[in-house]
Amino acid sequence: MTARPQPSTPSFAELFTPKLVTILQEGYTLANFRSDAVAGLTVAIIALPLSMAIAIASGASPAQGLYTAIVGGFLVSALGGSRFQIGGPAGAFIVLVAATVRTHGMDGLVLATMLAGVILVAVGFLRLGTYIKFIPYPVTVGFTAGIAVIIFASQIKELLGLTSAGPEPGPLLEKLPALWNDLSLLNPSTVGLSLATIVAIAGIKKARPRWPNMLIGVAGATAAVALFDLPVETIGTKFDGIPGALRMPALPDITLAKIQAVLPSAVAFALLGSIESLLSAVVADGMTGRRHRSNCELVAQGVANIASGLFGGICVTGTIARTAANVRASAHGPIAGMLHAAFLLLFILIAAPLARFIPLASLAGVLAVVAWNMVEKHAFATLLRTSRSDAVVLMATFLLTIFRDLTEAIVVGFALGSVLFIHRMSKVTAIETHSPLVAEDKADNANGDREPYDERAATDPNVVVYRISGAFFFGAAASIGSVLDRIADTHRALIIDFSAVPFVDSTAANTIEGLAHKAKRRGVVVVLTGTSDNVRRELLAHGVKPPLLSYKRSIEDALVKVRGLTA
Repeated sequence: MTARPQPSTPSFAELFTPKLVTILQEGYTLANFRSDAVAGLTVAIIALPLSMAIAIASGASPAQGLYTAIVGGFLVSALGGSRFQIGGPAGAFIVLVAATVRTHGMDGLVLATMLAGVILVAVGFLRLGTYIKFIPYPVTVGFTAGIAVIIFASQIKELLGLTSAGPEPGPLLEKLPALWNDLSLLNPSTVGLSLATIVAIAGIKKARPRWPNMLIGVAGATAAVALFDLPVETIGTKFDGIPGALRMPALPDITLAKIQAVLPSAVAFALLGSIESLLSAVVADGMTGRRHRSNCELVAQGVANIASGLFGGICVTGTIARTAANVRASAHGPIAGMLHAAFLLLFILIAAPLARFIPLASLAGVLAVVAWNMVEKHAFATLLRTSRSDAVVLMATFLLTIFRDLTEAIVVGFALGSVLFIHRMSKVTAIETHSPLVAEDKADNANGDREPYDERAATDPNVVVYRISGAFFFGAAASIGSVLDRIADTHRALIIDFSAVPFVDSTAANTIEGLAHKAKRRGVVVVLTGTSDNVRRELLAHGVKPPLLSYKRSIEDALVKVRGLTA
């Protein structure tokens, strides 16, 4: 059969009902709660050192990182549009938050965080969440890698235990010479703790992947400091520990002049937060086969940022690593994220005095590992190797993120990607018109409708044929991916015809790869037909290849293959 999805307008309830409500309506059992409790505890163990490390690297206190994870994390799960999203402070925000603190102080950061929350709520209710997915894949890979470089550079001082008379410069080209000049002040004990933490985290992950490697690494370093009285800087010496309770909510100083001053930072927080949270939700969807509600998720992120600011926290967003850990820990739904926040609160109430012994070097080691993991090394190499235009967008975004500004990098990357797309479209039309694969495609009937390729296929509920017409690029990837995902939910074989597709870009290839992985987990057979040499080359370069799925010359050949598998 040929799929012709009809557009429909979702209702308000379909768009904005939190997944928590959906879970409870389905029926929530004691077994579900046990799964959520185990997952929540697992994620809390991961989030504990990360939240403090990210806050410190951002120029805030470790307590503010924990407040963010507790308040923001609870609300993201309770109100969000994803079953598995874990909210909290994220490494991607370190650069922006640190710059805001330097420019506007802590009060300005809190105000910018709350304004970003208001912007996110507005974006969600205006139903603009779908458009955020239009950002090309090379842009997301580029700015993520750039952020990772900046995060690592920001931790060199703590990793080496360097001390300097003045404040550390922010820009990378000024920071590196300053660090080099201070290299003679290196602290051997700090270097040893940093390296030991990194080695412990990497070693435990390889030998015992299910163990909380970051917490174990930090706990071991803390024990060494307490037992041997090592001369290193700790949370206690720098921040006088962390409070044993949540602070009371309070508004920052709000004036029109202050709002105007921090508004650019707030817009940057909202832009990055929306991208990061929706990417995280998409990752969770890919791991579970579920579908999140984009606009509901943005509204929840907005409310969480407003509340985090009220409690003195920093920016909240969906966190990919913690969300993935939540899924792998067999969470059932949003209650796991809510319990993760409750477990972190319990830590503050009970174990806050122990936090004063945590060495900053071990937290810097945690962030060094986070920075390494943030870089999508395979994707970076693939984009550089397979497409000159994607490589240009990738490197422009990457370098602008490092040496200029994250928001500027995203805007330039998106604009450059759009210009290169227009250029590519102008060159492919004539080449693809006479493709032999397109020539073999069956003609439309007199009414202009596609005729069925096989009467048995048209009545077979297990097989669906979907034709994509036109350029399959970043602007269309989100909507086409959503349609294909829904089709794959209800059939055992999915045939995607590329005969009328002149080219695909890396974002589209990444969409098909994600769909194929989800289909394989569900036992759905995916076959691609009608791919030209250029289209197939792009798909293969991004991992869209057997045994993940199959390629056939025509839809008839694909039907012969899948009919035997679904009989």
